Amino acid sequence: MSNESKFPKVAQDLIAGTVGGWAQVIVGQPLDTIKVRLQTQPSPPLYKNATDCFRQLVKQEGPKGLYRGVMPPLAGIGFCNAVMFTCNGYFRRMLQKDDKVLSIFQIGVAGSLAGFVMSFLNCPIELLKVKLQIQDPKGVMGLNGKLEPPFKGVIDCGIRSVRAQGFLGIYRGTGMTLLRDVPGYFAYFVGYESLKRLFQSMREDGELTTFDLLMAGGLSGFAAWVPSYPQDVIKSCYQNDISYKSYGQVFKKLLKTKGPKAFFNGIAPAMARAFPANAATFFAYEMAMKAMQ
Repeated sequence: MSNESKFPKVAQDLIAGTVGGWAQVIVGQPLDTIKVRLQTQPSPPLYKNATDCFRQLVKQEGPKGLYRGVMPPLAGIGFCNAVMFTCNGYFRRMLQKDDKVLSIFQIGVAGSLAGFVMSFLNCPIELLKVKLQIQDPKGVMGLNGKLEPPFKGVIDCGIRSVRAQGFLGIYRGTGMTLLRDVPGYFAYFVGYESLKRLFQSMREDGELTTFDLLMAGGLSGFAAWVPSYPQDVIKSCYQNDISYKSYGQVFKKLLKTKGPKAFFNGIAPAMARAFPANAATFFAYEMAMKAMQ
C-alpha cells in the first residue's frame, strides 16, 4: 500500500512531526532549562557551571524545577515540529525535479526555508519559555522597576507580557531567531540526511537500524548548534531583559562584562541535550511515518 493511499503527505508530516516534537520536549526540557539559566544569569554569576545550576535548582525547587516552562514547548513544539516537517517536506518537493534524489545542498536549502517559517512560531513560544524558566520564585521585575508576583503559568505569562509590551511584545527577538534558525536548520537537515546516507551505504541490505536513526538524529542536533549558538545566547538575553533596546546592546554588554566566552554560556547542557532530544525527535518521527505507511 502506498503512503498516499492511507495518509496524504501533508498529514503524515503533521502527525509524525507532532509526535517527534513531544518526544523532544520530554527528553530535552531539563537540560534546556539549565542552558537558559546559564545563558541569562547576571554578572557576577549565580552558578559556577551546569552541574552547580542543576544542584541548586533541584535543591531549591525539587526535580519539578527542571521542567519549569515545559507547557509552552509541550503545547507548542509539537505543533511547531509538525509545521517544520510539513514545510521541509513541501520545500523538498518544490526543489525536486523529475523524482530525482535531492542533493545534500538542496536538502539544506529546504531546511533553511523551513527554519525561516519556523522562526515566527518559535519566537513567542521560546519567549514565554525563557520567562518561566528563569523567573525568581519571589517575583519578576516589571517595567516600572518594581517586583511583581511570579507568573502563575504560561497563560498568565502571555497575558502580562502582552499587557506590558503589546501584542508584538511576544515576538520580541524575532530577528535573532531568524539569524539562528535559518543556518541552524540548514545544518540540522544536512547532518541528518548525510548520516542516514552514510549509514545506509554501510549496510549490506541498505536498511537503517534503530541505532542508525538514533545516531543520525542525535548527531544532527550537534550540527544545528555549530552555526547558531551565539545567536541563541543573544536571543535569550534580549527576550529575558526588556531593558535592552537592541541586539547590539546585548552583544556589547555581554562582551564587556563577561568576555567572548559569554556567547557560549550554557553550551555544555545544550550539547548534552542536543543528542538525546534530537535522537528522540527523529526516531519518533521516523517511527510515526512508518506506522502510517
